[in-house]
Amino acid sequence: MKYTCSVAMGPVEELIEIAKAAEEVGFDAIALPDSLFYMEKQSTDYPYTPDGSRMWNADTPWVDPLIAAAAMGAVTSTLRFYTNVLKLGSRNPLLLARQVGSVANLTNNRFGFGVGIGWAPEEFEWCGQPYAKRGKRVDEMIEVIKLVLAGGMVEFHGEFYDFDKLQMSPAPTEPVPFYVGGHTEVALKRAARISDGWTSAMMTGDQLAETITKLKALLAEYGRAEAPFEYQAVCIDKFGVDGHRELAEAGVTDNIVIPWVFEGLGFDAPLEKKKDAMKRFADTYIHSGWQD
Repeated sequence: MKYTCSVAMGPVEELIEIAKAAEEVGFDAIALPDSLFYMEKQSTDYPYTPDGSRMWNADTPWVDPLIAAAAMGAVTSTLRFYTNVLKLGSRNPLLLARQVGSVANLTNNRFGFGVGIGWAPEEFEWCGQPYAKRGKRVDEMIEVIKLVLAGGMVEFHGEFYDFDKLQMSPAPTEPVPFYVGGHTEVALKRAARISDGWTSAMMTGDQLAETITKLKALLAEYGRAEAPFEYQAVCIDKFGVDGHRELAEAGVTDNIVIPWVFEGLGFDAPLEKKKDAMKRFADTYIHSGWQD
């Protein structure tokens, strides 16, 4: 099982040092969250909390995850980065293809593209994108981005996007992995059908095990049972070496953690305390040999 350090809701000015520390202590990757803006009033519930409220406020810091990946990639050499997850529905696929390809090239193929639809109508409408038919449109967006990133002269004529032959150079020298987020049946089917992995929001160990079982059945249904597939998990109730062993046995391949939050230090803990928490976490889980 791999370990990814999430930098959700942390100060932007700490990201470079967090990346360097994560690589130094042995993390495999950094997970980069996405939020475009904080609307004063939300018209629909946030889907990943019991009461539908957001876990952040207007002053919570965010940074564009693609720009962050490029900046953090410049000060590291082995650490990987992936969006967790970028909301496709409010964006344009050709512009994203240029951005994703640039990050993949600048990081020497150390970038994975985690994608979701987006939950807030305001993010769609205020960015000039329709909220209606968002699922079908995102499916087409993924198709467009993959097509362009593969390189060469390409064209696309779909229901939502239509363009004649074009080329973006340089194309990444390796395929960019795509990871799909979401807990609904539709999202799980999308992940199994077209992606290289699935990424969770906050879930219990039992929920993760159940979802991974569903995904494996869907992969078999789509003829992809033997295809490499990542199960990236944010677990809220499995701690200690025994808990991590249970997650690995359930099929989790990538455990997304925030060490300083797990220690009760909070998202805005001082940078040095975050580094110390990362070192303690790595000693306990990454280098302890429990997976040998």
